[in-house]
Amino acid sequence: MSQSETGAYLLLIHLNEICSLTVGALGVIDFSEGIYVYIGSAMGGLDQRISRHLRKKKKIHWHIDYLLELADNIDVLLAPSPIKLECELALIIAAMPSSIAIKGFGCSDCGCNSHLFHISDMDGKYLCSTFPRLKQNGSRILH
Repeated sequence: MSQSETGAYLLLIHLNEICSLTVGALGVIDFSEGIYVYIGSAMGGLDQRISRHLRKKKKIHWHIDYLLELADNIDVLLAPSPIKLECELALIIAAMPSSIAIKGFGCSDCGCNSHLFHISDMDGKYLCSTFPRLKQNGSRILH
């Protein structure tokens, strides 16, 4: 991934147990175990934004920062683009058969219902087979 590449990204966040979490102004949210997909935008650079999300020590700034602290595993999927695709991708994920929106999460700067969704393992596998995936060292896995 080049340092200047922009676009959207999806974080597949795996939770191995049920948990409750206070998420800023959203208050307490109960999370089931399973896979959550978060859709974000990185028009300032995918590399920089994803590196920040994967960093263990960081200042809590966005809704997603709260949830990432509890993640058992995170898969990073990329949607490089010169235009902002975050909201369009959120609509696509919302339409998936298993998708359950976490109302108001990650979308305080747009009109979307949510940018975080609980999805089935099958839908998670589908997303991993559809988008380029990032390995731990930052290189891509191409399908």
